[in-house]
Amino acid sequence: MANRRESTKTIFLIAIFKLFKGTLLLIVAIGALRLLHKDIAATVAHWVEVLRVDPDNHYIHSLMLRAFRVNARQLKEVSAGTFIYSALFLTEGIGLLLRRRWAEFMTVISTALFIPIEVYELFKHFTLLKTGVLAINVAIVVYLAQRLRSR
Repeated sequence: MANRRESTKTIFLIAIFKLFKGTLLLIVAIGALRLLHKDIAATVAHWVEVLRVDPDNHYIHSLMLRAFRVNARQLKEVSAGTFIYSALFLTEGIGLLLRRRWAEFMTVISTALFIPIEVYELFKHFTLLKTGVLAINVAIVVYLAQRLRSR
């Protein structure tokens, strides 16, 4: 009985993690669309001023340089791709909350497919956040694969 309760908690936590990622991606996609016919560099400069961030900061300066190079086509592509990933994560999260077996299969497959990309990105530019997300995703794949195999 305790094992079943812990399994339910784990599935719930995985579902919340997927819903969180899906929601964040949905916000990014909508934000990219809202920037579509605006001066992106001016918008970034405005937020740098509002947030009182030092514009000479290396990271902020790099962000502003990238903002100058973004065009409408790139924004549409980023938004479309982000909407697709958001829909995938939200579908997984809702399916897991509803305890659907198809959601477990879907989560194992989609999460496992992203792991090589995450490893590549980690080697390309190491951050603790990327390392943490990769570790969580590997744990999710291992846990759900074992769970599906035992059924």
